[in-house]
Amino acid sequence: MEITRLEHRESFITADGSSIRELAGVPSGNAVNQSLAEATVPPSGETFEHFHRVSEEIYYFTSGAGRLRLGDEEADVKAGDMVVIAPGTKHKLWNPGAEPLVLLCCCSPAYSHEDTVLLEGE
Repeated sequence: MEITRLEHRESFITADGSSIRELAGVPSGNAVNQSLAEATVPPSGETFEHFHRVSEEIYYFTSGAGRLRLGDEEADVKAGDMVVIAPGTKHKLWNPGAEPLVLLCCCSPAYSHEDTVLLEGE
């Protein structure tokens, strides 16, 4: 049995520009079919619009508030909200607030830079 604690994970920057701490996934070596990470978008920050060729994502917002573009729709998001993002669907997050926007991101199959197609910021 492997028990992982978030505070023991070092953050890194994903292809979309967000800072994440991976709890489970390929780089961590503890999961191969999915990944789970905490992502943070800093105050006044945003991610690059992107999509994933294969991975389905689930975003669960744990603190802060922001705005999400999913396909051609935009909506405000806040702690307690959950969104499923189908493979091939473009998406982007903004954090116009003064507090970090924090979310758990689950990907299946596991997140990889190679599966991420940037639509801006290259």
